[in-house]
Order: sequence, then structure tokens, then C-alpha cells
Amino acid sequence: MLSCDICGETVTSEPDMKAHLLIVHMENEVICPFCKLSGMNYDEMCFHIETAHFEQNELERSFARINTIQYRTSDNRKDNTLQCRMEVNSSVHSACASNHPKISAQSLPNDGTLKQKALYSENLTEARKFLKSKEKECDLSKIKGSIYETTYSPPECPFCGRIEDCSQDMENHVKTKHANLLDTPSEDHDQPLYDCPMCGLICTNYHILQEHVDLHLEESSFGQGIDRVQCSRDLELAHQLQQEEDRKRRSEESQQEMGEFQKLQRQYGLDNSGGYKQQQLRNMEIEVNRGRMHPSEFHRRKADMMESLAIGIDDGKTKTSGIIEALYRYYQNAATEVRRVWLSTEVDHFHSSFGDKGWGCGYRNFQMLLSSLLRNDAYDDCLKGMSIPCIPKIQSMIEDAWKEGFDPQGASQLNNRLQGTKAWIGACEVYTLLTSLRVKCHIVDFHKSTGPLGTHPRLFEWILNYYSSEREGSPKVVCTSKPPIYLQHQGHSRTVVGIEERKNRTLCLLIFDPGCPSREMQKLLKQDMEASNLKQLRKFVGNLKHKQYQIVAVEGVLSSEEKVARRQASQVFTAEKIP
Repeated sequence: MLSCDICGETVTSEPDMKAHLLIVHMENEVICPFCKLSGMNYDEMCFHIETAHFEQNELERSFARINTIQYRTSDNRKDNTLQCRMEVNSSVHSACASNHPKISAQSLPNDGTLKQKALYSENLTEARKFLKSKEKECDLSKIKGSIYETTYSPPECPFCGRIEDCSQDMENHVKTKHANLLDTPSEDHDQPLYDCPMCGLICTNYHILQEHVDLHLEESSFGQGIDRVQCSRDLELAHQLQQEEDRKRRSEESQQEMGEFQKLQRQYGLDNSGGYKQQQLRNMEIEVNRGRMHPSEFHRRKADMMESLAIGIDDGKTKTSGIIEALYRYYQNAATEVRRVWLSTEVDHFHSSFGDKGWGCGYRNFQMLLSSLLRNDAYDDCLKGMSIPCIPKIQSMIEDAWKEGFDPQGASQLNNRLQGTKAWIGACEVYTLLTSLRVKCHIVDFHKSTGPLGTHPRLFEWILNYYSSEREGSPKVVCTSKPPIYLQHQGHSRTVVGIEERKNRTLCLLIFDPGCPSREMQKLLKQDMEASNLKQLRKFVGNLKHKQYQIVAVEGVLSSEEKVARRQASQVFTAEKIP
């Protein structure tokens, strides 16, 4: 009989084998009987079996030879004995050809020799057990005896391939060397089996199991090493991404800061876009282009401006005089809701022009304050022969004060330059300029709210105390000898020229705003002035809700020594804080 090397099926003749190979394995898909590998032709499958399953294939061939010998020497046996042998051989072949269901063709080469040995032991163990059970049912002891009595020259061991001189020597060899494969001794009945704790593979030898588990551990260690490398690469990539994100964020923040800084430069006139003269000419040209100014008027105003800049004196085109006197008359004859009012000395109102619109409020308020001081004989010594300067001249005067050593920090913030710019000035610059002229003054900082809803009632009280020393028993309208007060808050400045005390004990400031044009201020000069005309001057406690206010109050004249002392003190600028 012939046995198929691929599937183990036995046939009686060579033509039957060829037909079997053609029908089963050539036309149909060829599948490895040991590892279920498929997808190749017959020659490739034979090569695969010879190389990858040499031990299993040798075992099967040995059983096939034993089966052939048994078939030829047992013609006189009973049919049931032959049938039993065929069942045994078929079952043994099935057991030997079976493979672990969880192991694929790809996994076998990777596991190495250890897994092949374990698989081989497993297949032989299964064959041994099945053969033993069939021996009990079909009286295999007689068949086995006839197998070893049959002469086969030269006898070859079906398990290890050793060749002996005679069948008796081969039988002794098999019994001594391979007794555990054919006939399990009595001591093997209790032979322990070892399960792999990682993959469940059953091994008959503890040392084989140990090597098998060591392979698992090596694979696990190798996998952990790969994981550590991958983790390191992931951390490096995450670090690179974080650095890129940080660079991008810093770049965006830098661009945003630069944009905000340029916006502030434009807002405070530090963007090198020109100063008073350039803005005046540019705005007058716009008026001419829009048809609101005749070209001849443009040239006349340009000539006046150039003359004013040349001599450094304001041309007076934005000035309104006589308002304090008009207020005195109004409060004497009307304003029945007012209990008492205090007015500063006479002061002129100056409003912004084409040349300083949007940034010149600080300069215009200084002109108002100076117009009051020039009328006061107490200041003739320090202001003798002085006129109201134009804005570029005021800028030059502040720069001269910086050169003397006043307020170096403020000078640094403005780059030590005001002329030719539209830079704003505030309470510190006004203080610096007045002190350099030997005018005694000080700054009071109302740095936070002192009343409900963000109001500053302490500011009103301070101004009231400044203008009045004795409120009881004084006349309704008091024209004091006090100069006006410079009032600064974020983004704008104004001039306080008086304060009202109403019959309901509330206070109201009288304020000159440089943003108010002359035509509105001139309405206050009318003989029949109405209370509605004062609306632009009156500011109640609820009208002043900025976060912070600063005032510059004039107190007298400085001596030369006091001026030097204040210049030294201005190295670190300080102000009186309320509260």
C-alpha cells in the first residue's frame, strides 16, 4: 500500500495514488497537514513539508512502513483484525499529523527549535495514548508481536532512523530507546505534564518547559525594549511639538505686543508722524479739499501759524476771556439752587485747534493755568515778561526742564523729546514745567474710588477745602485769589475754575474743557446767560467715575534753594495719595 505524503491517505496502487494526488491535491487547494499552510503548488508544499516538518514526516513514514509490513503478512487474519489495524493506523496518522490549533505557519519558524520539540512531543504523546486505547479494543498486543517478528532488511528505526542487522536487534533498540513512544511503561502512567503559563502549550519535560518559558520572557523583554524606544521617540516628538507651539505662541505674543505698542505710540503721538505744525497744515489742506476753507484763508492761517511758531507765542485764535467775570454776575443775580460758590482768579479758556486736536489737552490746560498766574502779581517775580507760549514752545520748555535734571524717569519714557511730536503730557510734565519756572505746586493722587459706584467724593472735598477756608458767614459768590487746578485722568485733562455748594449740600465742580470750542464758551459771555449754558461746565460727583484722578495745585513761589531741592526730589517722583 502507498501512503500520501501530504494528507496521509493510503491507496493500494500507484495509479490510484496519482489519481488521488491529481484530484485532491493538484486541482484542489494544497494544504499542509501539519500547520494548515496553503496557497502554494504541490512541489512547493512537498519542499515545505520536508524542511519545516521533517520529524513529523519521518514519524508518519515509519508508521506507513510498519503498516505495509503488517498488511502483507496478515492476509490470513480475520477481517475485523485488519479493519482494527486500519483504524489504528489512520488514527495514529491523524494524531501525528494534527497540530496545535492556535499555532500558524508564520509562528512556527519564529518560535525556534524549542516549539518544534514541544510540538513533536505533543504529537507523539497523542499518538501513544490513542494507540494504547485501540490496543485494548482490538487486541493490538498480538498485532504488535507480529510486527517485530516480521523480517525487514535492513531494519530501520522508524523514530530515529538507526539501521540494525536484524529485526531482533531493532526490536530491542525500539524497546530500550523508544519504549515511551510505543508502549508506555507502568512508571509513565503518572508522568506529569507541564502547561506553559503564558501560551498554554503542554510539555512532557520540565527542562523543555523552562526553555520555552525563557523564550517567552526574552520576547517580552525585547518587546518592552521596543516599547521603551517607542516611548522615548514619542516623548521626543511631543517635546518638539511643544517647543514649536511655544515658539509660535511667543511669536504671536510678540507681534501682538508690537501692534499694541505701535497703537500706543500713535495714541500718544510717539509714532514720528510729525507734530503741531505738520498736523495743522495737513488738516487745513483737508478743509480746503472739502470746500470748507477758501485757499486764501489757508494761506493766511499758514502765515499766522508760521509767525506764531517763530516767536513762540500763541496766536490767541482759540482763546476766550472774561468767563469768570460772567459767572460772577450770573451767580449774583440767579442760580437760586446754589447756596454758595467759590471761583478762581480770572482765567482764559483755550481750546484745541487743527494742529493739536486729539492730543493737545495737556498743553491747553497749562495755557489756562498760566493765563491765571500772569494776572496774579504774586507771580511776577518768576514769570516776569512772559506771554502765553504756543504748543511747540511749551514742548521746548519742558525739554529744557528735563535738561536741568527734573523728572529723568518721565523724560526717559518720552525719549527726552517732545518737539516735532504729538506726545501727550500729564500732571508730571505740568508739575515739572511749573517747578522749573519756580512756581510752587504739588500733585495729589486720588488713586482709587472713595465713594459708591466708583465715585470720588474725597476729590470734591479736597477742592472745596482748597478754595475756601471759612464757609460760614461768607457771601454767596466768593472770588478767591487761588489759581485754577489742573485735573488729569486717563486719556484727558481739564481745568477746575470753581466749585458750587448747593442747598441740598451736594457739591458741583466748574470745569473748563479744552475740547469745548470757542463758540460754545462765548455763550457764557451773554448778559442774559441761562442755567442751561452752564451745563457744559458743571460736573457733579456722579459725573467723575474714572478709576484715578490727579490734580496739580499751585501754592505760591519757590526760592532758588527750594527749586534745587525739588529738582533733587524729582529724581524719584512721589505724590500725595488720597486715600
